[in-house]
Amino acid sequence: MLKIHSFAFNPYQENTYLVYSNTGDCIIIDPGMSSPKEEKELQDYIERNNLKPILLINTHCHIDHILGNKFVCETYNLKAQFHELEIQNYTAVESYAAQMGFNYKPGLISDNFLNEGDTISISGEELEVIFVPGHAPGHICLYNRNQNLLIAGDTLFLNSIGRTDLPGGNHQDLVTNIQNKLYQLPDKTTVYPGHGPETNIGYEKTNNFFVKAEG
Repeated sequence: MLKIHSFAFNPYQENTYLVYSNTGDCIIIDPGMSSPKEEKELQDYIERNNLKPILLINTHCHIDHILGNKFVCETYNLKAQFHELEIQNYTAVESYAAQMGFNYKPGLISDNFLNEGDTISISGEELEVIFVPGHAPGHICLYNRNQNLLIAGDTLFLNSIGRTDLPGGNHQDLVTNIQNKLYQLPDKTTVYPGHGPETNIGYEKTNNFFVKAEG
């Protein structure tokens, strides 16, 4: 059984997730730590719960979702995995981070890029990669069928969706992908978004002003 713990990090209050199993294997998703205090908070939780980070995954590579990549890479000997279309976003961050007040250096990137239909194994459980561009050109979500949980990044929020006015964003693509991919998941699927509280697919299909379920 997978467990999920979230942290709200950096001035954007970005949700960093630890997905871990009863064996202690752990996946770090979208580490957004922007200070030594936040780095210590993540590390203390991992040590306190005897977790072993085995993967670092970015749903996409906007600055608020990768600020902690270098710390994770160096502390746990990992390389970031994400969709190949996010390389441009990843490399661009270093050029503008200082202007936004961040002391940022990039972490290492894996040669193994993630694509639609890939599966990520953790102690016998699987996370399926769903390609959901729109907020960012290479945005992915991670879905576990056994527990009906979705790590959604900045695609779908409680009563909202990701912004599409950033470079590489496309509003219609995001709406179409939410309708055709995320809204096809079971209504009881818990959505863990990149910002804000959890929601579920059934609620958003009925109540999300920006994207209603078709039909």
